[in-house]
Amino acid sequence: MKEQLKKALLIVAVFLAAYFIPFGHPRVQNAIVEALFMLQDYARKHVLLCLVPAFFIAGAITVFVSQAAVMRYLGAKARKALAYGVASVSGAILAVCSCTVLPFFTGIYKRGAGLGPAIAFLYSGPAINVLAIILTARILGAEIGIARAVGAIAFAVVIGLLMELIFGREEKARLEANAALFEQEVPEARPLRRTAAYFAAMIGILVFMNWARSPEVAVWNAIFRAKWYITAAFAAALVYMLVRWFKKEELKEWTAATWEFAQQILPLLLGGVLVAGFLLGRPGQEGLISSAWVAGLVGGNGLFANFFAAIAGAFMYFATLTEVPIVQGLIGSGMGKGPALALLLAGPSLSLPSMIVIARVLGAKKTAVYVSLVVIMATLTGLVFGAIVK
Repeated sequence: MKEQLKKALLIVAVFLAAYFIPFGHPRVQNAIVEALFMLQDYARKHVLLCLVPAFFIAGAITVFVSQAAVMRYLGAKARKALAYGVASVSGAILAVCSCTVLPFFTGIYKRGAGLGPAIAFLYSGPAINVLAIILTARILGAEIGIARAVGAIAFAVVIGLLMELIFGREEKARLEANAALFEQEVPEARPLRRTAAYFAAMIGILVFMNWARSPEVAVWNAIFRAKWYITAAFAAALVYMLVRWFKKEELKEWTAATWEFAQQILPLLLGGVLVAGFLLGRPGQEGLISSAWVAGLVGGNGLFANFFAAIAGAFMYFATLTEVPIVQGLIGSGMGKGPALALLLAGPSLSLPSMIVIARVLGAKKTAVYVSLVVIMATLTGLVFGAIVK
């Protein structure tokens, strides 16, 4: 009955959109074109280089990481300092965007990670990006760079702890309901050092294949020039490991788990990218909502400006590192430093596409609370920062 109701509502929504949207209006036509361009841009820049490796790593987590390891480091009964430390550091190492982190988050959460550490990992992956923070400091100023670094680390821990506190009973029920599954220990098929090397090779491919050029940091540019050689070295090592260390049945199970993640996540992400492109356009381009309206609403350092910057950043999609030039342009249009920080703390960790996927994994209520916590904390942090540096 519920599925039939969903289908009926979808049909009604499509009909109403077809009936009322003024497709002949130039702004609407431009927004549609922007949505398609953004989808194409996302497909070209992120699906093959970011999401596909991420899906394979997430599938490997499901198949090859023992339940006991997840429970030991990220489980609800793990020591909080250890759990949140591991979650935050893991996110910083991956340095991915708000969409690429989703397969990893889904994998560890379904393997028994506590809600708090899983949320800390979900936030830290896109937010605690070392290069992005360095670029922020060099381009937008040391004050914003330091504030972003401190704020991102604090947000990962505080938001995780608050989610754990708010949904403690539900989490306890989830863990109890799946106790037999979570506590089931599967014998290790190979030594731990080999499993670690296998994951390191895949993470190396993901990280270096997406290494970005930096106009400010010479070391990063040197790595950028050699990134395909480094990626090839990791790929060769991975092929060697797969041939020598893994059985055919294990590889089939791995690819099946990877495909399952792709089926669950990719359609939602692509749909979300279309909607985000329609409403906000690509960076530097106009969607249905004018960028001039946004710039006009985030001037100064008032409460509304910070809140609007946080909420706008939460719904926009930022590819890795693109948030820095976007904020630079907004500051040039009159954006205050407080709202700039609010956007930097809310934007990279959230996006409309990621919210859709998170809701599928956690449910609408937990997702709404998570998004609200990010927006509220970003707003208050921006407000305080704006008052200090005014």
